[in-house]
Formats: sequence, C-alpha cells, structure tokens
Amino acid sequence: MISFDAEGTLVTPDFSETIWHEAIPALYAQKQGLDFAQAKRRIVEEYSRIGDQRLEWYDIEYWFDYLGLGSSEPVIQSCLNRIRYYPEAIDVISSLASEYKLIVASGTPLELLHLLLQDMKPYFVRVFSSVSHYKELKSPDFYLRICAEMGVKPNQVIHVGDNWQFDFLNSRQAGINAFYIDRSGENHHESLSDLTQLKDLLVYPI
Repeated sequence: MISFDAEGTLVTPDFSETIWHEAIPALYAQKQGLDFAQAKRRIVEEYSRIGDQRLEWYDIEYWFDYLGLGSSEPVIQSCLNRIRYYPEAIDVISSLASEYKLIVASGTPLELLHLLLQDMKPYFVRVFSSVSHYKELKSPDFYLRICAEMGVKPNQVIHVGDNWQFDFLNSRQAGINAFYIDRSGENHHESLSDLTQLKDLLVYPI
C-alpha cells in the first residue's frame, strides 16, 4: 500500500496560498477598514502566534470564527480555480493505482481535501485527514491508526510527503517506509525530486 500526502506532494500550494495569504487578508481588510498590507501583516502575526504544531493552524472554520469573517464557503469557492496538480502527479498515480492500493494521509481538513483531490479521488481507496478524522497532527500514532484501519502492518506501507517532520520522520517512527519529496531542491537525505522517481524505485508490490 502506498500513502500520499496531498499539498506539496500531489497538489501545488497555490490553492492554500491564495486562501490563507490573499483571500482571508483581503476579507479581513474589508471588514476592518484596513489596507491589504496592514491586514496581511496582522493575519500573518496571528498565524505565527498559533503555529503549525497546533490543530487550529489547519482549521479554516477556526480562523473565520476567530477573525469574524462570516462563512468560509464563498472564499473557498472563489479560490477553486487555483487548484493545480504537479505535472507528473496524475500520470504517476493512475499508473500506480493498477498495481497498489493507494490512500491519502494528509493534515488538510476534509472539507478542503475533497476539493483538492476532486480529479484524483477515483485512484484512492481511502482519504484520511489527521485533523478531521482523529483531531491530531500527523503523528506516529496517526500512521498507526491508518494501518490498523486498512488492515496492514506498517512495514507493508510506503508513505510519500513533503514535510520532513510530519511526513518523513513521524511515519518512519511508526515503522512505515518513508520517502521525503523535496521539490525545492534542498537535497535532504533520501529525498525525491518528484513522483516519477518514486515510480522508478518501486520494483515489487507492497
């Protein structure tokens, strides 16, 4: 079985960057009577105060409530045209799906994850969100829970993702065969530059 992170692995950051760093600051500026630059500074300060080690960081409803922005749905819908897949992603996934069970294991909330994966979902037997399904970050326990639900042992699973801690270190700590995808070219140990390299490495079903 092969497990994939979503954003930064299959899907480019464009959609999320637009929501978090353009649409939310623009709406906040409108509500508060600020210019965009002022609003963005305040929003980024709030993001930094929470940090990516807390669940609230990933929860779009938390931020809309906290900032008094009303419903998130119009903003989400307005950003759908920014969803982009990495050039090789669909070809690689469609090819692997004929030989392996494929799942998604992401920290993105389900309400956004389903939108991001709308053109890829047929290739995956399950889609897991750590924050929506288990109310936790992508910890070693998250990966063990997925293995239990899928009826596989950790050493029968490959996980691929772009976050060194949440995708590589934590899945490896759970006993999973982990690959770090480094599209930035920083050359971390055991990194892949794209998903085509993963396909080339797979010589037997897992």
